[in-house]
Amino acid sequence: MSQKPTACLALADGTVFYGMGFGATGEVVAELVFNTAMTGYQEIMTDPSYASQIVTFTFPHIGNTGVTPMDYEGAEPVASGIVVKWDPTEPSNWRAHSNLIDWMTKLGRIGIGGLDTRRLTRAIRQQGSPHVVLAHDPSGNFDIKSMIARARDWKGLVGLDLAKEVSCTQSYHWDEGAWNWPDEFSKPERKNPYRVVALDYGAKRNILRSLVASGADVTVLPATATAEEVLAHNPEGIFLSNGPGDPAATGEYAVPMIKELLARDLPIFGICLGHQMLALAVGARTVKMSHGHHGANHPVRNVDTGKVEITSMNHGFTVDSQTLPAGVIETHVSLFDGTNCGLRIDGKPVFSVQHHPEASPGPQDSFYLFENFASAMEARRHA
Repeated sequence: MSQKPTACLALADGTVFYGMGFGATGEVVAELVFNTAMTGYQEIMTDPSYASQIVTFTFPHIGNTGVTPMDYEGAEPVASGIVVKWDPTEPSNWRAHSNLIDWMTKLGRIGIGGLDTRRLTRAIRQQGSPHVVLAHDPSGNFDIKSMIARARDWKGLVGLDLAKEVSCTQSYHWDEGAWNWPDEFSKPERKNPYRVVALDYGAKRNILRSLVASGADVTVLPATATAEEVLAHNPEGIFLSNGPGDPAATGEYAVPMIKELLARDLPIFGICLGHQMLALAVGARTVKMSHGHHGANHPVRNVDTGKVEITSMNHGFTVDSQTLPAGVIETHVSLFDGTNCGLRIDGKPVFSVQHHPEASPGPQDSFYLFENFASAMEARRHA
């Protein structure tokens, strides 16, 4: 590297990577993960599920589509920082409102480029997601010893409830539907939509849009909402959203509430952290994964149909399928490592998946799950 490095990534094991910094300056400690998606870096950075994580992008062309307000999945970037092979390029996209570097600088997110991301990804796969410190200093002065010590001292995500930090603080109504070219996001008008209450553990906007597109009128409640607050909206269906952190920690307050809702025989649909919350509520356990699943090309086998769905994933914890009790059926399995990716309760309109059927970014193989949720609510109306 001919230029003096202006950014540094220090791992808890003492490994140090140098590169060129961009975006905000400063220093941040987080868990390091890698994402294999070829598109959607803005959606990934604004996905609330990435709280307290730094994302290594395995795809080298980051920045080429710029950023646009229409691609936000949360109110602001949530990922602590990013690692890329090449410095972000200038955007070549008519939708772009800004370039990635300016956007990150304005919103306080650190980036480092010029790293061997293949080597870094191999290290994560072999050793697990490390605790790291990422620093950007234009003068190139880094206290490596202090950075490594800070990475080692960080307690990590186990036992950490992050859903409260990324959740909304008060309820709101969501009526924006799917993208409808050339009119941008649609606002469908339906005479008798399904009343859905969505619990916000870190909900992505495209999940809410997908619920609306499947016929729902959505009211979003904070992660800490009680069963009484949920039922006060007279819902026909309950949605449990994605989100960050340790599901067991979030479950301290979410699981008792979900158990109360399960007793009402309402249709319930969960995604990602919502899937894990449902699993905990029925008596299963969750465990921390070595390096998790992060990307838009993950094959999942639908146990009921035998079909393979290519899915989008983002999770570092998983449901231990060996702990699923009688009457709870495993519906989806990862073909990468055999981990659980879905469940349903026998005899109840209750199901959940680990992957992201809203596909932002990613494939749309699993969008039928939203339609299944709508069908469950329709069946309840006619019961």
